[in-house]
Amino acid sequence: MWKMNQYLPLFLIAFCLFFISQSQTTSNTSSQHRCLPEQSSTLLQLRKEFDDDYYGVSNPKMKSWKADSDCCSSWDGVTCDAHNGHIIGLDLSNSWLSGPLNSNSTLFRLRHLRKLSLALNDFSSSTTIPSEFGHLAWLTHLNLSRSFLHGQIPSEISCLSNLFSLDLSFNYYETYLKLERDDLEALVHNMTYLRELHLDEVNISLSLPQSLANLSSLTSLSLSVCNLLGEFPLDIFLLPKIQAIDVSGNNNLTGFLPNFRSGSSLKQLDLSSTNFYGELPNSISNLEFLSHLDLSRANFFGELPNSIGNFESLSHLDLFGKNFYGEFPNSIGNLKSLSHLDLSRANFLGELPSSIGKLESLNALYLLKTNFFGKLPDSISNLNSLNYLELDSSEFSREIPPSIGNLSQLTFLSLQENNFHGQLPSTLGNLAKLTSLVLRNNLFSGKVPSSLGNLTQLEELPISYNNFEGRFPVSLTNISKLTTIDISGNQLKGSIPSEISRLTNLSYLDLSQNSLTGAIPLVLYTMPSLSELYLDQNQLSGPLQFQNISSSQLNSLILRGNKLDGLVPRSIANFTKLQWLYLSSINLKDKMELNIFFQVKELQFLDLSELRILVLHANRFHGPIWNPYARFGFSKLHVIDLSHNNFSGRLPSEYFRTWNAMQMVPTKDEAQPEYMGSQSNRFDGEIPNSVGNLKGLIVLNLSSNSFMDHVLSSLGNLTALESLDLSQNKLSGEIPQKLISLTFLEYLNLSQNQLFGPIPQGGQFLTFENSSFKGNLGLCGSPLSKKCGNNETPTYKTRQESSIVEGFDWKVVVIGYACGLIFGIVIGYFYTSRRTVWFVRNFGVHIRS
Repeated sequence: MWKMNQYLPLFLIAFCLFFISQSQTTSNTSSQHRCLPEQSSTLLQLRKEFDDDYYGVSNPKMKSWKADSDCCSSWDGVTCDAHNGHIIGLDLSNSWLSGPLNSNSTLFRLRHLRKLSLALNDFSSSTTIPSEFGHLAWLTHLNLSRSFLHGQIPSEISCLSNLFSLDLSFNYYETYLKLERDDLEALVHNMTYLRELHLDEVNISLSLPQSLANLSSLTSLSLSVCNLLGEFPLDIFLLPKIQAIDVSGNNNLTGFLPNFRSGSSLKQLDLSSTNFYGELPNSISNLEFLSHLDLSRANFFGELPNSIGNFESLSHLDLFGKNFYGEFPNSIGNLKSLSHLDLSRANFLGELPSSIGKLESLNALYLLKTNFFGKLPDSISNLNSLNYLELDSSEFSREIPPSIGNLSQLTFLSLQENNFHGQLPSTLGNLAKLTSLVLRNNLFSGKVPSSLGNLTQLEELPISYNNFEGRFPVSLTNISKLTTIDISGNQLKGSIPSEISRLTNLSYLDLSQNSLTGAIPLVLYTMPSLSELYLDQNQLSGPLQFQNISSSQLNSLILRGNKLDGLVPRSIANFTKLQWLYLSSINLKDKMELNIFFQVKELQFLDLSELRILVLHANRFHGPIWNPYARFGFSKLHVIDLSHNNFSGRLPSEYFRTWNAMQMVPTKDEAQPEYMGSQSNRFDGEIPNSVGNLKGLIVLNLSSNSFMDHVLSSLGNLTALESLDLSQNKLSGEIPQKLISLTFLEYLNLSQNQLFGPIPQGGQFLTFENSSFKGNLGLCGSPLSKKCGNNETPTYKTRQESSIVEGFDWKVVVIGYACGLIFGIVIGYFYTSRRTVWFVRNFGVHIRS
């Protein structure tokens, strides 16, 4: 009996625990209400409204929606009320849904929904957002962001008075979502519980209503790129619960910062690319929870307060812009959480403070076009988390500290356009994760360190325009991921190593403007990825050899200014992707007759249809360029320069008919060169009438030849023409009146011909001087002193023409009066910044935007 009494308490405890566990199990079973049949049926119908296969990807969430399973417990994205089984949550974000959102969609039968997200789908086939969303009266969260919706936001959305969160942001498909008929105040006036309002990239085009400051529960306001106007309501900054404000990208939105109260809950503030102005108030230090501050490209000004160092939580600071000045505060080193710092274009003075080395969490540092000068502080090597370091176009000088090799996480390093000098530290080879090393336009000297060959992840190496010397660093050929090497404008000597063929991913190689010697390795022409090869302005020698090349990926081959000689090999025909070919000033000789490109009978099926630039300037080519057997042209050609050769015969009209690219008038968006010239050949006969079809021409230069007959009236069709030079030929007849219609013509030279009759009066002809017409004894009329007789009355401008001419602000273009420019045809069509720089460098042509 005593023993039974001894174990009784233990028995009772065990019984109670068993009873409690059974009760909880029963309770949980009853609370997990099964899906109502009509609800699951509605969802299955909804699934059929969208495409199952969106660009080969099926709906990841709707895959689990099966009729034989419970929608409340087994279907992804579905949340049910535990008590009655009604669907109260539907999250179909990022589900690859594709198709229209129609007003009769079964979605709108789910009247008990509280949370609905259709973000990150494709509803571009919808005509607008259905007004039926306004009937889902219980909604507290509605997210339709990034789903390619467009049209007017329906006013019925304003009926959702229970909303905590509304996100209609980033819906762009050909046009933006609009909020025009009803302004923002009307949209949110019933949403008194609203905490989050995100309407980024919705075209509002209105001023923000002061009533937004009445949304006392608001924690997040995001209205970037909304075309907002007027002044931002100051009281929104002071809302008691506000944590995030983003009105960036509204260039016409003005305002200034208030005096912030102590204890403000603001964490994120983005006023970038707005017209906000003023100095930063000292009270900004009251934003003790601030983690993100972006004031870039706004109009704030003044010195940065030393209290900036009090933001212990600040992780992102962007002050890009030219209006901040003074010394950069040393207190920056107190920002232990800072991961992103951009001070580009700021006018801070002095050296970069060494305290910057205390930013142990810094991931990205951007100091582009600043006034910082002097030595890069050694403390920068303490930034162990740094991935991106850009110090472009500033005033840094002296040597790079060897300790930079300690930045083990660095993936991008750009120090271009500074005054750094001395040798590159070999410790750069320790940056094992580096993918881009940009050092162009500095004063570095010595050899390129062989340790760079250790950078196995390196993809881009632009180190042009320094004073590097020695041979091409063979160690670079060990970096298999390299796509770009630019060592142009240095003092490299010796030959180009054939080991460069190891770089199978290399697409761009520029070794121009060095002192390289020897033959060009044949392997350069056949590298599998190489598309752009620049070897101009070196001392490379020997014959131009392509003999054993069956194919090439090159689209740009620039060899000008070397000591190459011999003939252009016929195997150039295998360079079928060639777009830019520059062979000028390299002593090519013997009969060219454009024998590779136009005349050789065996090459009548030559495919160089991608060629855009052909430059054969200053060689010793001679003979005619016409071949009656050839049946090919250059449909994409934009520049051809045959100057300073000895070509003869007539210009074939047939060729010009196939130059399709030159027949297109360039638009305002296309970059155009302002000047292009070439000199001296012996073409004769008539100027082909088909030249008048090349409506995209900017410059036409046929000077210093033996062309005869008259000046073509069809040249008046060249509406984009800025420069026309037909001087030093044997042209006769009158100057066509139609040339008056060339309203962009800024330079004209018809001198030293046999022209006669009156000079047209009107349009641009009123701006040309005597030199444009000298040496034509039969010409008369202004600007010449010779008056026309009764039978030679010049055509005078009308009053309307006079007013038009006086309204223009003609810019001065100096073309030059050198002995005859021959055959230069130019159209503006240049694609990359690299090529634009190359074009200016080699032609002296500026690109007009």
